Amino acid sequence: MKLGAFSVSLAVKDLEKSKAFYEGLGFVDIGISDADNWVVLKNGDTIIGLFQGMFDKNILTFNPGWDQDARTLEDFQDVRDIQKTLKAKGYAFVSEADEAGSGRASFMLVDPDGNPVLVDQHV
Repeated sequence: MKLGAFSVSLAVKDLEKSKAFYEGLGFVDIGISDADNWVVLKNGDTIIGLFQGMFDKNILTFNPGWDQDARTLEDFQDVRDIQKTLKAKGYAFVSEADEAGSGRASFMLVDPDGNPVLVDQHV
């Protein structure tokens, strides 16, 4: 299974304070934000998303179709195919991608310790 680019999506209370903190650690804004309440930062191959008021918990995030620079891959496993594979293995879902659709879609699982895992395809 190819889950795509990995990042941690952090639920933050103050986006500007959090952004300044992580920029002080050497992270830079990679310029894919399109809203005032979130930003994606990168340091080397490490990616974090800062999200204010969007999530209750931090989330492990995978992006099928993207590399670690948020560039679209020519060859990738579609989120719906990943979902079908996991369903066949008996995984339970918090939310599901529409299996009849195409393009952008996502699903969410929760690991045994209560950590949300989002598989979020943007292409």
